[in-house]
Order: sequence, then C-alpha cells, then structure tokens
Amino acid sequence: MSKGKKKKLTQQQLFLPIVCVLLVLAVNIIYDISQGNEFYNFFKISMNNGALYGRLIDVLNRGSEVAILAIGMTLVVSASAGTDISVGSVMSLCASFCCMLVAGFGVSSVSSADEFAMPLVVGLIGALLMGCLCGAFNGTLVAYLNIQPMVATLILWSAARAIGLLLCNNLIVYIRTDAFAVFGGYMKFGSWQCPVPTPILIVIVCVAVVSLVLKKTAMGLYVQSVGINKKASRIAGLNSQKIIFLCYVLCGLCAGIAGIVASSRITSADSNNIGLNYELDAILAVALGGNSLGGGRFNLAGSIIGAYTIQAITTTMYSLGVSTAQTPVFKAVVVIVIVAIQAPPVKAWFKKMSAKRKSAEEVKGAVGV
Repeated sequence: MSKGKKKKLTQQQLFLPIVCVLLVLAVNIIYDISQGNEFYNFFKISMNNGALYGRLIDVLNRGSEVAILAIGMTLVVSASAGTDISVGSVMSLCASFCCMLVAGFGVSSVSSADEFAMPLVVGLIGALLMGCLCGAFNGTLVAYLNIQPMVATLILWSAARAIGLLLCNNLIVYIRTDAFAVFGGYMKFGSWQCPVPTPILIVIVCVAVVSLVLKKTAMGLYVQSVGINKKASRIAGLNSQKIIFLCYVLCGLCAGIAGIVASSRITSADSNNIGLNYELDAILAVALGGNSLGGGRFNLAGSIIGAYTIQAITTTMYSLGVSTAQTPVFKAVVVIVIVAIQAPPVKAWFKKMSAKRKSAEEVKGAVGV
C-alpha cells in the first residue's frame, strides 16, 4: 500500500472504531487459543429452543441499550459540543414511569393483564413521552438559556432517578407478563419464536429510522453546521437553538426506548440500578466511533460500532476473570487514550513528526541521487 493510500485510510472516520473492534477480537482469539478452544469460539452461534445463542449474540443483545443511547448522544455532541450526562437517570425514570402507569401507584407487582391499572401501550407511550419531556428540559437549558451542557444535564442526572423512586413509592415494581417481557426477550407469534433477541431488532429499527431522517432530509447537515459554527449557521438562516433543542429531545426519546428495553429484561422497574453509569458508556461509544467531542461532523455508524465495542470489552473482561467493580478502570483507560488522541496538541505533534519523517526521506532520497 502506498503512503498516500495509507494516510487516506487512517484519516477515515471509521478507522478508529474498526481498529478498536479488531483489537478486542484479537484478544478474544488469543484467549480462546490459550484455553485450548477453537480460535473462532467467539463467533460460534448455536440454536437452542428456537433462539440464537453465543458470545457474539450476547454482545449484540446486551449492548443494545448503549447503542440506542449512542444514537441520541451522537446528535447532542455534534450539535452542542457537549454531552448529556443525564441519559442513564432518564432511562431509570422512564422505566419507573412506565411500570407505575401499568401497575398503578403503590402496587409492587402484577402478574397478568387483568391486574393492569392501564393498558401496556399507555405505559410504553408514557415512557417515551417522559423521555421527550426530559430531553426538552435539557434542551431548553442548553439551547435557550445558554447553560453549559454538562451543567444543564447534571440536574436530571441527580434528580431523575429520585423522581422515579417517588413515582414507584420507593418500591421495585414488577410487571411479570409475557407482553412486557417481549421487549427485552424474544418475540413470539403463536408457537413460533423469533430467534433474534428483540433488543437487537429495536436497535436496527432505531438506526434505520434515524439514518433515513438524517440522509433524506437536511437535518443531518443542519446538525453538523450548528456544531461546527453556531454563529455562522445563524447568519446563514438556520435556527441553531431549535436544532440543538430537537437533538436533546431525540436524545431523551432514545433514553426512553432504552429504559423500556432495560426494564423489560428484568420485568421490573429497579430505579436504583437501571441505566446506572450508562451515560459514561454512551459518551465513550461516541468517542470510540471517531466522532469529535468538540462537535461538528459525526458518523452514526461509528457510534454504533463503538457501543458494541464497549460491550465486547466488558464481555472480554468478564471472560478473563476481571470483576464487575474493576471493569470501569479499563474503560477509563480507553477513554483517556481516545480523548488524548483527539486533543489538538497531540494531533499537532503527530502532524509535526509526520512532516519531519517526510522531510528526512526527501533528504535521504536527494543524497542517494
């Protein structure tokens, strides 16, 4: 490969996330070989009781919530050059609100549709609307009151989970029905069961819809324009405040969807644990996706790859015997490395070293002639 092509390849936005994925896969392959297993053990997929099983399926399934959050976080980071650190708490609030509507206030458990205080569809719509409301609150503070994104979203980061506990009357509300469990499990049509976990299908639908909106309308271009230069975009006739506001609303909607999936997995609303530290994974997914945390251009596909890379790292850590409490340390190291690589001084240093190397090669070639 020529130097020009190599340079062009490394400058691609998806270069970083793909390299990270390959590194994680390499670690898994080496570990499997050291344990006496086949090198392709990580990619093994089997069918059991009508459902797909395997480590790869587990990564795709368990990483669904972070992937959904990463969609909204990508737009927020691109438009406002800031992060929404409230998405994990908003997830918990939406899950609690959904279960409270379905079960009724003060009720800790329902096991059939006959015991529902409201239809399940009302609870689901309520959760999504709650997510949009939280996003609108954050968007108003950031877009119209010009409060720094991290400070603005810090309010719901600390308050949303507590509000969820109040809605559930400090109880863990259980919805033990197949209709609710389907969003975190498998879809069934009579005797036939879909072999692919529902969370994976939900991610596919969310990515497809958002990608379609961003590519078939001018929304994607508007978001990037506002993120690159808010003042210039306003002069060009774009309503930068409205665009930033809509990005936060969409981020809240994604948190609502992720909250439904997370609560459906455990058929309950555990306000203390649902979405805990997920905001960090969502931010890391955006960074791993090759997107600049300073706003501007973004790549949604990179963020999705980043989200599943994080889950692959987590799964790999568990297989290596690393405890749950120690796993965040490795994630923190990844964040430090990625942020350092994206820092302007580091980029300038790499550019300077590249120029020096090129100059030395030119001098060497001239001497050789």
